[in-house]
Amino acid sequence: MSLLSRESCYFMSILEQVKKLREKTGAGVVDVKRALDDANGDEQKAIDILRKRGQDKAVKSSVRDAKEGIVGYYVHSNGKIASMVKLLCETDFVARNEEFRNLAKDIAMHIAAMNPRYLKPEHVSDDEVTHEKEIWTEQLKSENKPDSIIPSILAGKEKKFRSECALYTQSFVKNPDITIQDLLVEKVAKIGENIQIGDFIRYEL
Repeated sequence: MSLLSRESCYFMSILEQVKKLREKTGAGVVDVKRALDDANGDEQKAIDILRKRGQDKAVKSSVRDAKEGIVGYYVHSNGKIASMVKLLCETDFVARNEEFRNLAKDIAMHIAAMNPRYLKPEHVSDDEVTHEKEIWTEQLKSENKPDSIIPSILAGKEKKFRSECALYTQSFVKNPDITIQDLLVEKVAKIGENIQIGDFIRYEL
């Protein structure tokens, strides 16, 4: 194979990688190419880099007001479970964007499936946590756990309990590798506006 042919094949390979990562992440061509360069061509590492940089964008966007948005909803096929979520953004233009509307539907479906009771871990009732700690303490004592390690075990159990109860920190039902918070970060990086979840409600017969 000639040098020109090898260079052409290499260039086409890079283009395919860039195209694939753009489809997966929604990031721009320049951002994808830079991430691939920084990851030495490793696609998964490049995705991680883009997600971290997306986090930076999300932090910058989060200081801007999100007063527009839509109400997303989901009704399960059996007609016995339904949910609604208020998804907020900065502009009416984004609120009418199909991807934003699909995000609202996905979050509503997640709420129906996973039944979160709070929005964020810090919103979980302290009384509820105290009640659970009493149960965990008795369980640990019955397992003859040393008193010296019980506080650290309880701290871990509390963190897990709060995360599982809260929408933002639950694993996304359509992709358990990410949380709802991660999903929002990805969409903020892609859409370029602050996106927040407002109120939500779930019904079940």
